[in-house]
Amino acid sequence: MTARGGFSASFRFSAATAWSLKDGSIRADVNGSKMMTWTVYLSGEIHSDWRDEIARGSMTAGLAVIFTRPVTHHEASDDVGVALLGSEPDKFWHDHKGAQINAIRTRSLIEKADIVVVRFGEKYRQWNAAFDAGFAAALGKPLIVMHQDEHAHALKEVDAAALAVTSSPEQVVAILRYVIDGDLPGYTDKAASR
Repeated sequence: MTARGGFSASFRFSAATAWSLKDGSIRADVNGSKMMTWTVYLSGEIHSDWRDEIARGSMTAGLAVIFTRPVTHHEASDDVGVALLGSEPDKFWHDHKGAQINAIRTRSLIEKADIVVVRFGEKYRQWNAAFDAGFAAALGKPLIVMHQDEHAHALKEVDAAALAVTSSPEQVVAILRYVIDGDLPGYTDKAASR
């Protein structure tokens, strides 16, 4: 699928790639004018397709955006340390090796992001997502948090650090649309038609 201006990307995340312009540039030609391409890091819950929903909605809206994310293959993420550096008899060191290697990717991508979106799922406690939110906040990154209402109390400190708290991928896309293009349906479309 090609968005306006010829920016294209596939809708499938793979274990080794993030969406980006082929040459790695940070600017895209959208509607014939040079426009900043925003980098959005998508952190958190890995058991649903919320990342794809945000990507599809953003592409449909024609947003100049690159999405990055952690490795979302659960077993690969858990076992990367021992797979690359050798087995560990103690589970602590097994997990520690993996966490450190995953942190190379996570820290680098959060540092390069213009916006960080962190989703907390319904079923599992995502301590890594909370850590990513705190890291992004400490770096001064604009933070959008997504979770269900029943988690509002447990995540009140995370929510306080966020610039927006949402409950759906559609709300995230609407925020990105406004922030990136200044487009607010029901407002800017009426002004443009005058």
